[in-house]
Parts: sequence; structure tokens; C-alpha cells
Amino acid sequence: MNTENIKSSFGVNERGYYGQFGGSFIPEMLYPNVEELRERYLEIIYSPEFQQEYHQLLRDYVGRPTPLYPAKRLSEEFGAQIFLKREDLCHTGAHKVNNTVGQILLAKRLGKHKIIAETGAGQHGVATATVCALMGLECIVYMGSHDMERQKPNVERMRILGAEVRPATSGSQTLKDATNEAMRHWINNPQETHYIIGSVVGPHPYPDMVARLQAIISEEIRWQLKEKTGSELPTHVVACVGGGSNAAGAFYHYLDEPQVKLVAVEAAGKGVSSGQSAATTALGKPGVLHGSQTLLMQTEDGQVVEPYSISAGLDYPGIGPMHAHLFHSKRAQFIAITDADAMDAGIHLARKEGIIPAVESAHALAALKELPLQPSDVVVVNLSGRGDKDLETYIRWGGY
Repeated sequence: MNTENIKSSFGVNERGYYGQFGGSFIPEMLYPNVEELRERYLEIIYSPEFQQEYHQLLRDYVGRPTPLYPAKRLSEEFGAQIFLKREDLCHTGAHKVNNTVGQILLAKRLGKHKIIAETGAGQHGVATATVCALMGLECIVYMGSHDMERQKPNVERMRILGAEVRPATSGSQTLKDATNEAMRHWINNPQETHYIIGSVVGPHPYPDMVARLQAIISEEIRWQLKEKTGSELPTHVVACVGGGSNAAGAFYHYLDEPQVKLVAVEAAGKGVSSGQSAATTALGKPGVLHGSQTLLMQTEDGQVVEPYSISAGLDYPGIGPMHAHLFHSKRAQFIAITDADAMDAGIHLARKEGIIPAVESAHALAALKELPLQPSDVVVVNLSGRGDKDLETYIRWGGY
């Protein structure tokens, strides 16, 4: 594996923008930290020493490459070739660890010895706590109080790994609020602390850095698909989007392949027009959130609208600036999936293929019904996480 420094026409420019989206809107106290990252991240992550250590850990610790599984029964049902990229088989249970391994190595090279993170579904928090335990670094994870209730197993996993989990009690007590608290902590402790942002959000260079670290997903898909079909190019790549890190990773090496349809799946919650939704591209408009200009659900006077999704990882009022640009440029198709359709799709996969997906990933699976698929189509669905963390949600939903 060799994650090269690929320059895409849909990538970030030298000012940190994807088209009109991106940038770095930060308090003065954070400027030295963010500027240090901006100046050094590419030099560090593409150095031979970093690449060697990163790929060794991905192979021996994370368990990469993850399989590209031909879902035979699903394929028969939809009348197309369906492949599942099994990020759920990564150590810690989701794609998030690809990014935390990379950022912990970066933090060490920057001389940082304290790590903070935010988490919604808990998978990024677990992945951060995991690599901090591996490297012997102090770890604090901010998590919305509501998410702590619905993702209790992950809270306990973080604590067992030695992390301190701090509740965010403002707003809707979900991912947005956890990110706010983590940002406040970083502002007050800028010198010794590295903030491992878990998605392709935040001030430049975070969206680009996280996308590059997750690009290992699409890098593997290309050679795995060629082994299985004779071509590196599928007709569709489908992934769920909250902030959008798993989608960024799955799309990355296909951004400049216009014949590959990129399908980003958002959480419609109880319906796009219900007032309880997280379908940012349907409901949002340009605004600044957590340090970057992006698409954001907001009121007429610019106040953030509280999002809603049954999925803690998609319960976010914006999307990363890369995805905002993919939407605005029409490079990607965005589909909104309701709680009900996502839960049904998750249970359906369990019954069809013996795989219980994370509720986030179930949204991507539900989008298959929305695509006019042909027998010649080759569809890769990024199965971004496993459903262990969501068993209580599945049980309550299905009455098992």
C-alpha cells in the first residue's frame, strides 16, 4: 500500500478551500496550532518514516486491508453486483481508526503529549482512546450527554482504555455540542494539546488531512475490485455522510473518475420536512461551523438548527466542506434516508448476509433502493462500522 500525495481537481486549494467551501475561521488563540499543522501536515504524512510506521500499524494493528466482500444474496435481490467494503472489520469496529492512527503519529512528531477528541456514535472516541493507550498519551473525549446514553457500550470501552469521557450538556447534547466543548478545551490548552478531529470538518487543514488518512479505503477498493472484476472502476460508490469521513475515504481515489457515480447518503431522520432531520444538503445553506465555511442547517438569522437522527454518527447540522463542494458542483448525488428505512435496511442485511451494520452504515445500504440499478452495474457500499454499538437501538426498534 502506498498512499500517494494525489492532487485532485476536487481537492483543497492552497487557501484551504474546496470551491467556495472550507477555509479556517478560528479564534486567535488557536492560530499557532492550526498554522503549525497547515505548514507541516503534508511534509510529515508523506515522509518515508511516517508512511512506513503508518502502514505497518494499519496492517499489523488495525487489520488492513479490509475485505471487499461480494454480497451474493444482496446482488441477486437488486439485480446488480453489490460489494461491501468491510470497514466494520477494522480494529475498534469502524473506519475511524485509520484517521486516529495517522493523527497520533502526527501529534508525536509535533511534540504534543495530550490528546482531545469529540465523538458522536462513540467510534471515533474509542479509536482515539485506543491509539492513546497504544502510544501512552493522555486522552480526553467529549461526548454529548444524549449520545452517552444511547451509546453506553462505547463510553465504557473508552473508559476501560484509560480515556476520560466528558459530557457535553448544552444544546441537543449530541455531536455538535461535543465538538463545541472540544474546541473550547483546545482554545484554553493550545500548547501541549493536539485535537484529533474525527471527521472531514473543522478549520483547514483538518478536512484535507482526515480525507487523506481515510483515502486508504478507496485505494484498497481500486486494486481489490480489479482482482474481482477486472476493472478498478465501479459504476457507483455509496457511503453515508454526517461530517463525512468514511465517504471522503471511499470517494477519494474516484473524485476525478467522472464515470464513477458518487452517492452520499444523509440522515433524513423522521422526514426531510419533519423538523427532525439531519439532511444538510436538502435543508442547509452556506455558513460557518466549527472553523470552516460549509453547508449548514440554520435559521434565517444564522442560528444553528438542532439536527436529529436515530444514528448518533449522522446527527450533525452540517457536512464537511469537501462534501459541500461535491454537492454544489454536482459531482456527487446526495440522498436522504429516514430512520425507518435505515433500520429496515440494517436488519435486512443481517438477515440476508449475516452482517449487522452500524446504523450509520445502514443509511448507505437503504440508498440501494433509490438507485435505478442495471445488471451491468458494479456498486461498492462502504460498510463504515459494525452494529455492536447499536444493539439497543435495533432491539428497541424491532421489539426483539
